[in-house]
Amino acid sequence: MLILYAHPFSSYSWKAQIALVEKGIDYDYRSVDPEYPEHGEHLRALWPVGKFPLLVDGDRTLFETSIIIEYLDRVRPEPRLIPADPDAALRVRQMDRIFDLHVMAVMQEIVNDRIRGPEGHAPMIVDKARAALDTIYRWLDTQLAGGGWATLDGFTLADCAAAPSLFYADWVHEIPAELTNLRGYRARLLARPSVARAIDGARPYRHYFPGGAPDRD
Repeated sequence: MLILYAHPFSSYSWKAQIALVEKGIDYDYRSVDPEYPEHGEHLRALWPVGKFPLLVDGDRTLFETSIIIEYLDRVRPEPRLIPADPDAALRVRQMDRIFDLHVMAVMQEIVNDRIRGPEGHAPMIVDKARAALDTIYRWLDTQLAGGGWATLDGFTLADCAAAPSLFYADWVHEIPAELTNLRGYRARLLARPSVARAIDGARPYRHYFPGGAPDRD
């Protein structure tokens, strides 16, 4: 059985977990919460950097979520999360990068500022991150005008990335009401059973969120 080292409140852990659930793959979830210190030790023995999620399949160890999901498409080809058609696959991978690098990573700058606290507050960094999120939100709203998922290829790797990215980004810098396409897409994602499962699994850990989690979702 596959082993996933992850944390229920971790956005990138969600991304891998959503893919596993979408594919109906059984796996052993090993939470790296401080409550289970031995799991963190096992993780660091396999990957000294210590970041998660980490997927273990026999003697094969995989890290970085997009690579994990590529591997899952090999382990169980259907339903595909990366299309077989090269052009479609390129579209999906591009959107995956958009959500990871232009939504999640930017949102993390604001979260990091909260973690630093008032003494380490860097207004210029926060303002730049908020402006960048406003830009990508507007762009995504135009891309999602047709409804449905991130691309025309069904639920894919891109949506696995989008779900946690938009879930948490909206907490720190709310998607404007007028961006109805993007807000509707986020709502569809949150209603997807694989995503809802990740959200529900993370509820007991919401007190971890710097500054407090909003009373919604």
